[in-house]
Amino acid sequence: MSDQYSPSDHPVHYLNPTVDLSKIKRVVFDMDGTIYKGGTLFPFTPGVFETLEKIGIEYTFLTNNSSKSAKDYLKKILALGLKATPDNVTTSASATFFYLKQHYPNVKKIYVLGTASLREEFTDHGYTMIDEFNTTEEPELVVVAFDTTLTYERLCKATYWIGEGKPYVATHPDTVCPTDQPTILVDCGAVQALIEDVTGRRPEAVPGKPDKDMIGGIMDKYDLKKDEIMMVGDRIYTDMEMARRAEVPGVLVLTGEATLETLKESGLTPELVLDNIAVLAELLVKAKTKK
Repeated sequence: MSDQYSPSDHPVHYLNPTVDLSKIKRVVFDMDGTIYKGGTLFPFTPGVFETLEKIGIEYTFLTNNSSKSAKDYLKKILALGLKATPDNVTTSASATFFYLKQHYPNVKKIYVLGTASLREEFTDHGYTMIDEFNTTEEPELVVVAFDTTLTYERLCKATYWIGEGKPYVATHPDTVCPTDQPTILVDCGAVQALIEDVTGRRPEAVPGKPDKDMIGGIMDKYDLKKDEIMMVGDRIYTDMEMARRAEVPGVLVLTGEATLETLKESGLTPELVLDNIAVLAELLVKAKTKK
């Protein structure tokens, strides 16, 4: 990482001069750490989305957090006072459904190490839930997610079935979920590490960020070119790594996990490094005005 990043008191720390912001048609926003933290909306967030609507830029809400269904996230976004429809909310579970349909189209009976909300979403997609108390049936496949209701018994059962060789997919790799509370929220990636330590197995796929197909699906859905969409987030190894893999502009904001120091250590160079999404909105307005 070069010294091209500006001092921390400057709202724009880096802007790749080759990026043409006037071409941007859709902005994909990570949620926790980017537009809010925990249950607290950043004060500048509402104005950002009002600005995007005024200048004709559409947006998608995207999160790796699989503890809630897409329906629940839509409710949360609306409750925060932001505009959203089911069409522009994408989670790592959404990417997981797509992966399973592609690679395991005949699988119906699964065990989900996840919340009741997520298990209900799998049921809505046509899957039959096998629970840890079932003594007559076994799952055909195991899905590990961010389970905020995790119990020791369920963890042991999922690990047992994975150890027995059942196909195993995890929704996303995050080890910690951002929060505004004085605690650490142990996330899906940490549970994967535990399971690997016990069974020696890694998941066959992790469809959430940084898998490039998570944003690639959005590009296909709206027929967008690589220079017409951008990924905005606060995490280097998921948000910015996915942007790099998909070859779309990555915008790192410093309102969540990442700092300028951790960015330098990562070796990645996002196209923009900004204090927050309000700065991005200002840059997009200037670019669209000059167009």
